[in-house]
Amino acid sequence: MRIAVTGSIATDHLMTFPGRFSDQLVADQLHTVSLSFLVDQLDVRRGGVAANIAFGMGQLGTRPILVGAAGSDFDEYRAWLDRHGVDTGSVRISETLHTARFVCTTDADHNQIGSFYTGAMSEARLIELKTVADRVGGLDLVSIGADDPEAMLRHTEECRTRSIPFAADFSQQIARMNGDEIRVLLDGATYLFSNEYEKGLIETKTGWTDEEILGRVGHRVTTLGARGVRIERAGEETVEVGVPDEERKADPTGVGDAFRAGFLSGLAWGVSLERAAQVGCMLATLVIETVGTQEYQLRRVHFMERFTKAYGDEAAQEVRTHLG
Repeated sequence: MRIAVTGSIATDHLMTFPGRFSDQLVADQLHTVSLSFLVDQLDVRRGGVAANIAFGMGQLGTRPILVGAAGSDFDEYRAWLDRHGVDTGSVRISETLHTARFVCTTDADHNQIGSFYTGAMSEARLIELKTVADRVGGLDLVSIGADDPEAMLRHTEECRTRSIPFAADFSQQIARMNGDEIRVLLDGATYLFSNEYEKGLIETKTGWTDEEILGRVGHRVTTLGARGVRIERAGEETVEVGVPDEERKADPTGVGDAFRAGFLSGLAWGVSLERAAQVGCMLATLVIETVGTQEYQLRRVHFMERFTKAYGDEAAQEVRTHLG
């Protein structure tokens, strides 16, 4: 099963300031702030929702096709993804813009000042899925994640026109989208991904009830944090899957992307929705135990031991045949 993962490709530059921002602010001079903070630490991490999802799928051996836009500074990141089983041949490289970048400084009280540079991500709207499909011999599913809004709309319309099944996954972009845009992006989706809060926001902005949305999508996949995930389909019994026990909780960033990576890999393997969700929850647990969205290691024996403990021998045997 050939799955294309569209969305943002970015790097995160995370800095730590040992003092407090509030100590540097003068109340009657806030209209003319000019500050520079000497930071103690800089972490540069790979990120972007599409790259995170593709990385996880590569770890599971399903060879995803990454579709997005990056800058000429993408070479090292590309090599990393290539080594971890991702097809990066359909990434557009901008001739003038850098790869999207999030720059954030955190103080001693965990307050943050951050900026997001969209950069080359704005050129994702120039990518045609037909070119991607022709290169790889066709597409069976396209996951349309948070990206340049025009790119999301173009990919969705092209999937409809070419009868390619697609998954709608707005995540961070839902805050800036209006009801009309959300209706266009979800109508006819084979899968609609969101967390519980985004689920309510989708219903509020579109004016559609839960039942109406279920009538317009194939499956509604809602992540529930520590309570796992719920999968709904009109006229079908709801599937609910819990999460494995955590060994520790280090950093929740990228957990949703990891779930999607596991779920989409399960679809690629052809297992049931329940089994696919279990794989997603197991992979998400590995990410929450690690600092960084692509810093975890999938050691297959360890993965299967924990998967068996969480979901039982029958489930583990089915997954093991695909995982190797």
